[in-house]
Amino acid sequence: MTPEYLDQFFPKTQQKQYVQHLLGRVGLTRRRADCFVRLWAYLQLKQTEIFEPVQKLKPIDTWVDCTCREAAALFYAESERGSERSAGMMLDKLMALGLIQKQFDGNTIAIAIPQPPELHQTKPKPVNVIADQFDPRCDAIPVANLLASRYNWMHNNNTAVPYRITELLRQWAEGYNRGMRVLRRCDNLNPVGFYLLYPTTRDSEIHFFGPPNKGLHLSGISDEDPFALAKPGDDTCRSIFIRSWNIAPEYENQALILLQDTQTILNTMQKDFPNLCDLHTLIIHRHYEPLARALGFQKTGLDNQAAIYWMYLAVDRFLAIDMEDLPAASLNLS
Repeated sequence: MTPEYLDQFFPKTQQKQYVQHLLGRVGLTRRRADCFVRLWAYLQLKQTEIFEPVQKLKPIDTWVDCTCREAAALFYAESERGSERSAGMMLDKLMALGLIQKQFDGNTIAIAIPQPPELHQTKPKPVNVIADQFDPRCDAIPVANLLASRYNWMHNNNTAVPYRITELLRQWAEGYNRGMRVLRRCDNLNPVGFYLLYPTTRDSEIHFFGPPNKGLHLSGISDEDPFALAKPGDDTCRSIFIRSWNIAPEYENQALILLQDTQTILNTMQKDFPNLCDLHTLIIHRHYEPLARALGFQKTGLDNQAAIYWMYLAVDRFLAIDMEDLPAASLNLS
């Protein structure tokens, strides 16, 4: 089996169906999804002794050899041929996203896909959830793992980020925890959503008008946080940084609960910071952009092609929204 025969045994129409199902996963662009689907089908065909059309993609729990030359032929079949180095970087990105496993013995690359994404999920049994206060003793680690999935697409190291986020969450909770909230299951109390409203000092506001990378402290490597936390009673504090607003995919149909809770908490925070007027957030993946725009957030900055970017909304405008009147499509995050 060689890459040029892939479309013969796994037609483009089928490839597009799989790609469409995958879109929406954090960090997985259409281009990456297309590369992943083609790689998955190719490895499955490469395992078989008798080549026949692929009816369904299945887990690959054994290591299958795949050179960077083969990967380049798969990934760049219909465009100007990319380099083997570019193909190797794409393989690393797919591994960072948790889509493939890869090992290299110095000579040969081997790939496995033992737990591929669930493309046809059955609807889980409904579970009651409530908005609740973040508990740094019980919630820090599960929330850190939830948030890490939003950053793994930018890093090849999937282990350091959860630990760093755990430490920062507990540190911030010691400073000011009113704006740290979770969406909590009622049966086992596990957090399945989280948001963080972070009041910033006046000196920190300049960073909202600078490079978006400055806001990636959760996933960064620098110990110096460019955004200083304002203390209750600071009447010079005007800005809230929404440092996080995330829900586990299977609970995204409960977004309304977290949105209404965000309004309630923001109202309460105005008692601590009477001059709050600005809301800033950072879009690190376009998965949440439709919701942000439905709420009235506007993109700031001049680079329309940026992978991450700032968005802004006035506090008064946000508090005036009747969340139940939002279009249903804007709340359908999945």
